[in-house]
Amino acid sequence: MAADHNHWLRRRGELSRNGWESFVDASEPGWQHTGLRVAELAAGDELALPGAGTEAMVVPLAGSFTVTHDGAQGAATTELTGRASVFDGATGVLYLGASSTGTLTGRGRVAVATSPTDEDRPSRYLAASETPVELRGAGQSSRQVHNFGVPGALDAVRLIVCEVVTPAGNWSSYPPHKHDEAIPGHESRLEEIYYFEAATERGREAAGEPFGLFSAYSSAAGEVEIDGLVHSGDIALVPFGYHGPAVAAPGYDLYYLNVMAGPDPERAWLISDDPAHAWVRGTWAGQAVDPRLPYSSEKEGPR
Repeated sequence: MAADHNHWLRRRGELSRNGWESFVDASEPGWQHTGLRVAELAAGDELALPGAGTEAMVVPLAGSFTVTHDGAQGAATTELTGRASVFDGATGVLYLGASSTGTLTGRGRVAVATSPTDEDRPSRYLAASETPVELRGAGQSSRQVHNFGVPGALDAVRLIVCEVVTPAGNWSSYPPHKHDEAIPGHESRLEEIYYFEAATERGREAAGEPFGLFSAYSSAAGEVEIDGLVHSGDIALVPFGYHGPAVAAPGYDLYYLNVMAGPDPERAWLISDDPAHAWVRGTWAGQAVDPRLPYSSEKEGPR
């Protein structure tokens, strides 16, 4: 597909379907390996989760949820106590293997990351306390990563899921990088979905609509161009190419959920930095991690 300026940046509600505020799957032209569903639930609402042939991860964004599910391990009900917002630390999540079906109820915002597969893995609940929390980068490239759905933390077939919190004024997904070539031990082929939320930074009263910036550009694998403001609920689809930075504007914290999967036989997240900007990683040496991190429910403040 030829470059289409911001074709891959979709605004909140633009992809609504079947009661979901946003719904991404292989019906999106040029898309194959990953999916995402996002919804705002009120008391009494119920949504069907992906059926057999899809592995999935339920991620509470804000609020608490109940998942009733059935699969190779039998019927079960899992309570996800969730969190106040995506800026209040890690949350418990539920991975559902490809044999599972289920329903979702509760109150708040929730995301369901998906990838099609016929191979089954055991469903698993991961508590917030089990989530590997990484403080990545340094200085103005400091960010907080919740690695609950990456290789080593979760046994899945293809699905790789994590979330990133970037404090106001900082840069993440930087240096720009790609994962669109199969180079064993160096780079893997992965589609990627970015789901964004933004909020007024801690300690400040809201004065405008929070936003961030996101960019993606072409590589030898294909032409893509994204250069835009992102607000809560927006989604960027990255089929190939270099992507980053994701920039939290001064005054506004930025969150994104990453969903990745691809055609390679090994489930691995291996990247190549843009050679023009890879040197930036070396500047982190000797810099401290941003003292505002880590964000957790214990570090509350007005928004």
